[in-house]
Amino acid sequence: MEQLGIEVDAQLFELSFTHRSYAYENGGVPSNERLEFLGDAVLQIVVTEHIFRTYPDLAEGQLAKLRASVVSAVALAEVARSLDLGSLLLLGKGELTTGGRDKTSILADTFEAVIGAIHLSCGPDASSRFIHALFDPLIASAEHRGDYTDHKTALQEICAQRGWSPPRYEITGTGPDHQRVFTATVVLDERPFGSGSAPSKKQAEQIAARAAFRELSGAGTP
Repeated sequence: MEQLGIEVDAQLFELSFTHRSYAYENGGVPSNERLEFLGDAVLQIVVTEHIFRTYPDLAEGQLAKLRASVVSAVALAEVARSLDLGSLLLLGKGELTTGGRDKTSILADTFEAVIGAIHLSCGPDASSRFIHALFDPLIASAEHRGDYTDHKTALQEICAQRGWSPPRYEITGTGPDHQRVFTATVVLDERPFGSGSAPSKKQAEQIAARAAFRELSGAGTP
């Protein structure tokens, strides 16, 4: 946060790490739950506006799936781990003995509380800057991989609607075994429609399916 020029009020910062188990064991002091509520709302609007502006060709359903992939509890917990937020948590004895510092739900909630603390302490510009710094790369990566939604299933549905055979994927691999890169080309109605490259066959197929899906969605029935 210091790198972004963000200096959070010390009391709010501590509050953002105060889990309800600690609050209960210490005479009912305030917990981070209210900050979590605020931070969740701030995160949602910043991420939503970013993907709305950045990906004008994505339909509403695709936007929702892309957003969900980067603000899920699992995704937020990974961001929290990258920042080592678990080491700052104030936890009750029970949570401490059961690995609370690395629990996905606790880390995700704490991360949202930190956003809430930044928002209250430094204002919307600071909380937005904090979120963009962490999430813009994650969003771009998820959109590039195309695995936030199942384009392969979507293509199968399009083929069924048009009376075509199911999609067929032609895959080639290059490079040594420890650095293999796979390229998939999806064939629809006996024509190549999209291709994609990735370290795994599954990812390559999803990227190819996404390219074909977008081509079909944008061009109409060929």
